[in-house]
Amino acid sequence: MKAALIRLADQLRQSYWFIPALMTFAAVLLAGGMVWLDGQDGSGWMDRFAWLHASRPSGARQLLSAIGGSMITVAGTVFSVTIAAVVYASGEYGPRLLSNFMRDRGNQITLGTFIATFLYCIIVLRTVRSPEESGAAAFVPNLAVLVALLLAICSVGVLIFFIHHVPQRIHINSVIEDIGRRLLREIDRRFPSFIGDAVTEDATGTDDARPPCGDACTVPARGTGYVQLIDEDLLMRLSQERDLVCRVRYQPGDFVHAGRPLLELWPSSSCDKDCVRQLQGAFALGAQRTALQDLRFLIDELVEIADRALSPGINDPFTAVTCMDWLGAALTELCRRKLPKPSRRDEAGTVRVIAPPLNFAALLDRSFGALLQHAGTSTIAALHYLQTLGEIAADCDNADRRALLVQWVERMERRAGDVLADHDARRVSEAASALSRSLVNDDE
Repeated sequence: MKAALIRLADQLRQSYWFIPALMTFAAVLLAGGMVWLDGQDGSGWMDRFAWLHASRPSGARQLLSAIGGSMITVAGTVFSVTIAAVVYASGEYGPRLLSNFMRDRGNQITLGTFIATFLYCIIVLRTVRSPEESGAAAFVPNLAVLVALLLAICSVGVLIFFIHHVPQRIHINSVIEDIGRRLLREIDRRFPSFIGDAVTEDATGTDDARPPCGDACTVPARGTGYVQLIDEDLLMRLSQERDLVCRVRYQPGDFVHAGRPLLELWPSSSCDKDCVRQLQGAFALGAQRTALQDLRFLIDELVEIADRALSPGINDPFTAVTCMDWLGAALTELCRRKLPKPSRRDEAGTVRVIAPPLNFAALLDRSFGALLQHAGTSTIAALHYLQTLGEIAADCDNADRRALLVQWVERMERRAGDVLADHDARRVSEAASALSRSLVNDDE
């Protein structure tokens, strides 16, 4: 249940309708409240200020009609501009980045402001009455009209913000920075402890945890899709309550088919239908990957932008350089932290959950390994690739991890030698050799 709620909250954050819908609902309440205050003579103080007082119904109607009509027109323009920006970003940076633009708060609030102001004016306009219409005294909600004027002024400010915000958001450096900072925040959230002493585990992050012997009870997937979220607290709590050892077969970002085993449980005698049902609820599946618990998804986004930039049709190595900088920052942070081992123990020290290992070697391969093929075709990208690996190694005290970095340095040297011209290949080879010697000497 918790996993489903967290996934729902993330879907609402990514939706383009949720914030505008909330603002529209607030506008309805505000309009009703202002009209009620006017009916209670809440606008009596405005009689002292002639420039605030809309003395006749016709004047109030004209003002509200002008504001409402202009707001809905601008709202349509804002929506069109946003869709154009989304289409541009999808074609230029990759379809997986669509959610980054859809969840942008600036775009959502801008659209919500204009729609809410329009609806507010329509509701207030309906309450304006002349003596001919009501057969009694005219009713002009002066306070509500004043609020409509203030909303119009705020909307102009929001429009100015939007004109600045859209080109800023689709600028490639802003796109990369947004992904990079989300990646760093996710690393900080998942691995908060810095390494105080030298790291003792190997680069793969494996340990001696083994599943128990005997037959296991499996927990099948209820649907087909990507694992978006796993409720780790629920897994640990149920494992403790039923004295189980639970092995997780998939991690966030993996694709699973209906009926495939999500979990294996030992002993099988402690697992019943109710336990299986509860454990199935610990997994949230969806049609696409998200960054909720998936570091690899954010890494893949940066790699995709870099690979597209280095493709022959675009040939923009400096965009790839920016992506490498943020990937290097992320791996540097990982070098400073102790990655969790597969086994998860309870307070008594008993192994309860065995999760797929998240290790430095896999993340290095996912990032710089995936960039190797395209980065090796550009002298600028290849040299910066080596420079970034050197900067990662400067903050890495683990010998196994440094050895992995040396391997990728050597692979880049070979890749550049195969595809670059002699002069450029020699430059890359010299830089790679110097970096390899430096890393090996530091280890000695």
